[in-house]
Amino acid sequence: MRWKRAAGRALLVCSLLFAGHAGAQAGEPAGGADGRGPITLVTGGDLTGYLRGILDGWNGRHPREKVTLVELPDAADEVRAQMISELRSGSDRFDVLNIDVAWTSEFAAHGWITPVDAGRLPLGRFLPPVVDTATFRGRLYAVPYVTNAGLLYYRKDVLDREGEQPPRTWDELKRLAKTVAPRHGLEGYAGQLLPYEGLTANVVEAVQSAGGTVLADEGARVTVDSPAARRGLSFLLDGVREGWIPRRALAFKEEESRRAFQDGRLLFLRNWPYAYALAGGKSSHVAGKFGAVPLPGPDGQGSSVLGGSNLAVNARSRHRKTAADLISYLTSEPVQRRVLSEGSLPPVWASLYDDPALVRRFPYLPTLQRSVLAARPRLKSPRYDQVSLAVQAVMHDALTHGRSTDATVARLTRELRAIAGGG
Repeated sequence: MRWKRAAGRALLVCSLLFAGHAGAQAGEPAGGADGRGPITLVTGGDLTGYLRGILDGWNGRHPREKVTLVELPDAADEVRAQMISELRSGSDRFDVLNIDVAWTSEFAAHGWITPVDAGRLPLGRFLPPVVDTATFRGRLYAVPYVTNAGLLYYRKDVLDREGEQPPRTWDELKRLAKTVAPRHGLEGYAGQLLPYEGLTANVVEAVQSAGGTVLADEGARVTVDSPAARRGLSFLLDGVREGWIPRRALAFKEEESRRAFQDGRLLFLRNWPYAYALAGGKSSHVAGKFGAVPLPGPDGQGSSVLGGSNLAVNARSRHRKTAADLISYLTSEPVQRRVLSEGSLPPVWASLYDDPALVRRFPYLPTLQRSVLAARPRLKSPRYDQVSLAVQAVMHDALTHGRSTDATVARLTRELRAIAGGG
């Protein structure tokens, strides 16, 4: 088949991707003489079941280098915990790891994954922002596999009846959420505000949309105490205090917020692209009645955090050449096309977002492309887990109890500095 031939050519480009690093770290297992052999790919749960079919294509052509797929539980925290448990022990059980983009810095800082020779990859064909998610201290440690960016879903039927356009700024969003939503028996705006990873994403998006940052210098410097960051935090704090963000959104994760919008209870929703197909399904109350645009910001289009995952090689893998070839296969254009068409996951190849056949099937692709191009990685830090937990705890307390922006910034700065200065 044509996609197999193209994928094979892509494999030749990166066949030695990690070879130069074999044995580069003291104490590594000797491995096979040629760095080839059966390998294991570990990932969070494959909810659509697409990945096994893609790996069947590889295994049929590589009978001596077959890939075994290991699916961990769906919850990201559990996936991370199980991966880290194996890596800390020095295990070579997992050869290729499908990791959340936010974990790359942490895994690289601990020496659990091996660096990548960027010159051997077609990075120029990827959406530019996704490459930054795979770097740590200026060096590439993984290969972008799928990406993601937040979108603003809106009730098109309601706005059309009111003669309104979807909001491009926070002020427009607030006005419509305060005035139009109540007239139609709707609540205004919701994101994911339960204290979990989704809240971190919502907070960072608000801050960077206002031109601010939470951390800088790979997590070494705390920068949340700035006028821009305060403006971003106030967007969320004021929204809950004023009521156009309903208080029940403080218990929303992705699915709870999606169902609220899909059941016809929200005018606006911040969520990931996966919600588009579900909101347009037969059981949805808003099928054919909604649209999606990039997230708004204070003065125009805002900035989403980049979601998605990267592929990395375990520094203890005995079959790094095979692992590198598998990553090349999974990130080749033909397979990336299948990642979208069969897995409904946003690919990293830029050309797929302009493909007429794919746009007809996934009409949100041009909007998603705009969002990804304006997006930035989540907080990059070798202590990302601690940082994210601090952001969640401080912000959820502030949202729940109506803390002032000044008090929230002061506490967040204090807790983040304690982490940044830690061991």
